Amino acid sequence: MSVLRNDLTRRIAGMVAGAIVTILAASFVIYAGLAAAPGDPVAQILGAKATDAARADLRARLGLGDPLLERYWHWLTGVLHGDFGTSLTARQDVTGLLGPRLSTTVLLVVMAAVLVIVIGIGLGVAGGVSRRGRPVVSVLVGLGVAVPGFVAANALIGIFAVQLGWFPTYGGGTGVPDQVWHLTLPAVALAIGYGAYVAQLTSAAVSEEAEKEYVTTAYGRGVPAGVVLRRHTLRNAALPVLTASGLAVGGLVAGTVVVEQTFGIDGIGALLVRSVSSKDYPVVAAVSLLIVAVFVGVTTIIDLVQVLLDPRERAKS
Repeated sequence: MSVLRNDLTRRIAGMVAGAIVTILAASFVIYAGLAAAPGDPVAQILGAKATDAARADLRARLGLGDPLLERYWHWLTGVLHGDFGTSLTARQDVTGLLGPRLSTTVLLVVMAAVLVIVIGIGLGVAGGVSRRGRPVVSVLVGLGVAVPGFVAANALIGIFAVQLGWFPTYGGGTGVPDQVWHLTLPAVALAIGYGAYVAQLTSAAVSEEAEKEYVTTAYGRGVPAGVVLRRHTLRNAALPVLTASGLAVGGLVAGTVVVEQTFGIDGIGALLVRSVSSKDYPVVAAVSLLIVAVFVGVTTIIDLVQVLLDPRERAKS
């Protein structure tokens, strides 16, 4: 038992170490990619009429003339201490720019995640256990997967905001109740595609379990359908459903880029788009690294939960 526990501990430590290495590698790719991107941030800041002396002075103060690895190491050590640098356009700490916008994005992602998990799993279970309802669920899933996020966002604005006037068309609101009202349509638009993905995988996992021999045997013995569904079908389909839900939640963070821009929400997704347009590389690097870190963190947690809950995974240790 102690040997198995030690092996399991080593495997978990290896997963965590792998996640850290992945984030570090991604940070270098992000920083090097931005350094190689076309355009001159100095020209963007000073404008076309700046003198060569002014440009050279600003380039030296920003350290843009230093070797790439030296600049990356200076930036990375700052990030590890919570310092993402200074915005080239706003001329303030990147952390100060991210703080107020991060809370808006987190609320949007949480609302969308609730919709993805509740509606996605609900539709998936219905499609997996009901042969009559399976075609309806398949049609809904197909529509959800096929419709791009920006198309869904514009359709929701046109119907529920412009025509019916139930929700606002722009902004993120102030105060939690007002924010929830403003973010309802964006959360729905963000959740449609990922909810369809979760529903599709949930339906496949549940239908596969429902057709196995031990389930049909339980029905033949007169066990109530609800008990069979809870104790056998859903319990054994839980791990793939958990994996799909976790990956969807991780992907929601990246999806906020399009949705926030469409609804005029001042979150980190919209900040990323503006920063790319203005070549504000410190902000772009910080937001990109944050998105990567969240996704890697979520997928690592999923792997850890699978190892802890699935005896087959523990046996591999």
